[in-house]
Amino acid sequence: MNAPSRLRILGVDPGSVTTGVAVIELTRREPTCLHLESLRLSGKAGFPERLGEVFTRISGLIETFQPTEFAIEQVFMFRSPESSLKLGQARGAAIAAAVVRGLPVAEYMPAEVKQSVVGTGRADKAQVQHMVKRLLKLTDDPPADGADAAAIALCHAFRRTSLMGVAGSGQMSEQQRENMRLLAQSRFRRRSK
Repeated sequence: MNAPSRLRILGVDPGSVTTGVAVIELTRREPTCLHLESLRLSGKAGFPERLGEVFTRISGLIETFQPTEFAIEQVFMFRSPESSLKLGQARGAAIAAAVVRGLPVAEYMPAEVKQSVVGTGRADKAQVQHMVKRLLKLTDDPPADGADAAAIALCHAFRRTSLMGVAGSGQMSEQQRENMRLLAQSRFRRRSK
């Protein structure tokens, strides 16, 4: 199975105050940034309203940019269970927007994203911003949350194209592709410990 000629990915770094979003397109393994920003959610609105805003704004980006795939960061535990719960709910609102539009959803751990883009799973925000700027050939420094979203989209693009390269032109079922992705993630997690 050949990789699609156009792979357009919406990457999301979820949050209940600021949500990073980026749309990248991969053509012949060369990433191009179509959109990148940190969405500031209404500070005066209550938490349920902000979740609705995440859903609505992600839905709007899907409508505008017509991505073919969706990538988002997996939840990690904060010191505060309340913060983790809020992050999980914001993440759920973003995923729901993608699923309603029929987009396949890929999830990546923060360390996996950093490893893929920077080369180390312990990179800081400044390193991620720097590499996103270089990889996407941006003229200005990207906002931190937008850079994280772009890194998630790039991670997905790199993983997706490398798995497709391994698959070659032979026929590979969706289950086989998913098994390869899970194998790659488990190897990464073992190396990161």
